[in-house]
Amino acid sequence: MEHNHFKKNKKFIWTAQRKALSHEITFRRLWPVRRFTILELERPQLPKLVLIGFITHSAAFLPPADYSILEPGLSSFPPEWVTDVHTLQRTFNNCQLNTIGHIENANFANVHHDDTTSGGSDPVQTAAGRQVISNSELGALLTPIPDASYTRNRKISPPDSDCFPGTREGVIKGITDWADSPVLFNADTPHVFWTHGYVGCGKSSISQAISKKYGGKGRLLGSFFFYRGSGDRSRVVRFAVTLASQMMAAIPATKSFYKAAVEADPTLLTRGTSLSTQMERLVYKPFNAAVKRGLIFKSLVRGPFLVVVDGLDECEDKLEVKEFIEHLLDFFKRHPSTPLRFFITSRVEQHIKECLNVAGVRLDDLVAHGSDDDILTFLETSFAHRVEKDPVLAAEVQSSGSGQWPSRDDLKTLVHHIGGSFIFASALFKYIVEPSNDGLTPTTRLPLALDMNPGLDGLYNFTLAKSQRLHHFSNVISTLALLFQPLSMTAITDLLGLKLFEVLHILVNLQAIIHIPGTDERPVTFCHTSLRDFLTTESRSGRFFAPPSHHLYLSYRCSLVQDKPEGENAATLYGIGNCGNHFEKFACLPPCLQGLFLETVDVLYALILARSQSLLHFLDVLWTIALLFEPLPIPGIAQLLGLNPSAVSGVLSSLEVVIHISSDKSLVTFRHPSLYDFLTTESRSGCFFAPPSFHRHLFYCCLALRDEQQTETAATVYGVVHHTKHFSFFSTSEQEQLTASPSPQTLNAFYTLALSKAQHVPLFSDVISTIASLIVPLSIAGVAELLSIEPSEVAQVLVNIQAIINSPGNSDLPVTMCHKSLRDFLTTESRSGPFFISPSYQLQMSYYCFNLTFEHLLSKAQTTLPATQYSDRYCRDHWMKYLYSTSGQSLFVDLEQLSHLPNQTLSYYLFSFTRVFFTVEWGDRHHPIDRSQQAFDHLTRCAEFLALALECDPAEAGLGDGWLYKGFDGLGMDTYSHGRLGFEVRQEQATALQCIVDRMSTAVGAKVLMSFLYLRILSLTQRFSM
Repeated sequence: MEHNHFKKNKKFIWTAQRKALSHEITFRRLWPVRRFTILELERPQLPKLVLIGFITHSAAFLPPADYSILEPGLSSFPPEWVTDVHTLQRTFNNCQLNTIGHIENANFANVHHDDTTSGGSDPVQTAAGRQVISNSELGALLTPIPDASYTRNRKISPPDSDCFPGTREGVIKGITDWADSPVLFNADTPHVFWTHGYVGCGKSSISQAISKKYGGKGRLLGSFFFYRGSGDRSRVVRFAVTLASQMMAAIPATKSFYKAAVEADPTLLTRGTSLSTQMERLVYKPFNAAVKRGLIFKSLVRGPFLVVVDGLDECEDKLEVKEFIEHLLDFFKRHPSTPLRFFITSRVEQHIKECLNVAGVRLDDLVAHGSDDDILTFLETSFAHRVEKDPVLAAEVQSSGSGQWPSRDDLKTLVHHIGGSFIFASALFKYIVEPSNDGLTPTTRLPLALDMNPGLDGLYNFTLAKSQRLHHFSNVISTLALLFQPLSMTAITDLLGLKLFEVLHILVNLQAIIHIPGTDERPVTFCHTSLRDFLTTESRSGRFFAPPSHHLYLSYRCSLVQDKPEGENAATLYGIGNCGNHFEKFACLPPCLQGLFLETVDVLYALILARSQSLLHFLDVLWTIALLFEPLPIPGIAQLLGLNPSAVSGVLSSLEVVIHISSDKSLVTFRHPSLYDFLTTESRSGCFFAPPSFHRHLFYCCLALRDEQQTETAATVYGVVHHTKHFSFFSTSEQEQLTASPSPQTLNAFYTLALSKAQHVPLFSDVISTIASLIVPLSIAGVAELLSIEPSEVAQVLVNIQAIINSPGNSDLPVTMCHKSLRDFLTTESRSGPFFISPSYQLQMSYYCFNLTFEHLLSKAQTTLPATQYSDRYCRDHWMKYLYSTSGQSLFVDLEQLSHLPNQTLSYYLFSFTRVFFTVEWGDRHHPIDRSQQAFDHLTRCAEFLALALECDPAEAGLGDGWLYKGFDGLGMDTYSHGRLGFEVRQEQATALQCIVDRMSTAVGAKVLMSFLYLRILSLTQRFSM
């Protein structure tokens, strides 16, 4: 029938020929619209016809019922195509129009359809510019994975799983009740069902059973069984096209819509297209289009369609898996009436859990469904079937006269051993009944299985062999056997420094005997404790033996994970709690075995010690424990070294993995003697090497305790008993020098004797006084630079006092005293006598620092020499030490002593000027000067020193950016003005001071017009009232 209303516009012809259940449409033009409305046309004496229309502002237009959805379009609808609703109803003989749904942002193609109840034929025309794809070309473009569905050959394409008849019936019924519930009248029923559980609990078997059930009903849209390490089956790259291919086979009516989508955008089949786009355009939209056309009405009467996705955790593309789930849930939010459901199984991995553990998804923990009854059914049926098929076994059972084999009690014992794991049940059954090379029959192997330990050695050997060639196999299996508590997959991965897939790849092959949980955060356990006994008994496990020496490696790994920046996790907490336990297990090994692992031991010790080496007194404490002739408790070590017990405890607490201590009163010992060997072998320990020279330090500590005449303690007793043993480690020449007759009996006598052997060496007093006065120790070269002498001259002094001064062979290492008591001895006049270092030596140290800093200032060189850095940092500290320990009256006397030192005249005058100026302007807080005559005398001497400095200054030294342009900070001093001095002076004093100022003016004028120091001293003199 032709309608005149549409013939008015000659560009478009719409003819409709009614058929019993279909119609034929010819439509010539492509036009995009924002919104289509699905209308139901009630026709008298004919079936209802579902059409697609565009309605806006009370106007409507009905294009053909068969259409193709293309790219979203936003252009307006041509006005000449719009007619009002009443005209539309008259055109269709006043049929009733009912709005039943909408489609957003779609385009209709210029197509010709001849629809039939079978789903329609292929389009014969396409819009201009679109690629035309034939059916044969479409087949070539599709590249589905052939072995990803439930129909695959499970023997060559695992998982080879299916539910045993009579088992899992309750679980399957719960899934089928959900899948069969209608969509339209069950808005609260989720579209997605997620079953999760550990490896081997039967997830894939249930997926296989559900797929077969709904495939037989004609309601399976598709199924995909992910499998790790199997190429594209462990990726998502062909997931969408595989489901689309299965969908077109199950629902032929979707083929035209799929084909139209690919014609519109051929890139949909490329790897560069996102998974969500592929699923939307290749699966969801074609399926929805077929539903809305009513092309699968008969199938939908039986219930919604189902997609089964098994082993989603086996997919390696974790980000794409999250994208798939999020887009799937979003699609069902946008299209809640879509008659489609997704059944998904997986382990509980984090990226899956955070997406599926939400509203709108039904969750089911497979482990929560008790399976002992199912396992008993499986064993009863399997054994009965085996006896029926094996005449030899049947005859053996009959001859035994036992009736049922195995007995009911034996079956219950096996079920108890199996512990709910179907995969372990299957492996155990095969071990009992299948032929093997051990010469045992099923009836003789059954008692071994009932006994379990060591009855299952054959099963364990057979199963472990599946993974033994995989990388890290021995490491992983030995770790599982020797852990003090089970760890999760993630924690094992972190502890061993491996990747998750590496560990899982090994364990998947062992799931018959190792329980792999449904989430990476739950512990991995053995299906039966007999497996640990097997692995730790070398005579039983052979090549799979977990050696006790592996405890050493685990101790190393425990120590290593404690330093990771990620913070505390399960592996870190295990490492903190069990590092020492693993090391203790290693320490129990016979000595003949321990030596085989020296390299690993050394790495472990170096790692543990390096973590603590920055602690104060670390090496002193460590070396003391290593070199003591008998162990001491913490208070004893602290007293011997002159330290606070808390400082010793702080060091030891960081070393508890390798040092044993149960309380403050117990003796501190190494957990294993190999640590002593490590510390006393320089080639092994490197920077942690305990040098024999440290015995000198301990010898002095022993003598110091005896001299202090303290009450009897563990440390004082040790000093009395063992000081001579420490002395025996002195070199022969040192012993000869220090064992004069009579032998020194006190520390003071010992130091006096040692120093007297070297006092004849040139520069002895300067070198020993400088080393004792340094705030931070310097190397031989640094001491020489500070004293302006040659390093060889310093070394000549030190070689004669090696017994009390540590002089390292490396010139870059600092020179130190063997014991702190030497400094106390040298700075106490009543003890040291001729070797006493006067507090005034601090002024000399300040001068040495000033001299070096001033030389550097004049040279204008950039240097990082330690002595120069020391001088710049500590010049003022030595000056303050001098002020605090002497009276202000001695300053000029001590400065006069400096004039006899080898020095630069300019440097000496400037140093004297700055120090005197400091006392005038800033004052000495401890020894304030008299603000009258003494102040004027100081000012006069100050000006005199500056005048002398100016007069002896080389012609160009003070110019440019030289010392004349430096402030007091540039010469190592800080000054603070106290205002006017406020007292009168006599005429002759003012005249003398004015003469000095005139000398300064003359000297400065010869060099430069102005200088900071000149102006500062001039302003100071002007404070006096004339």
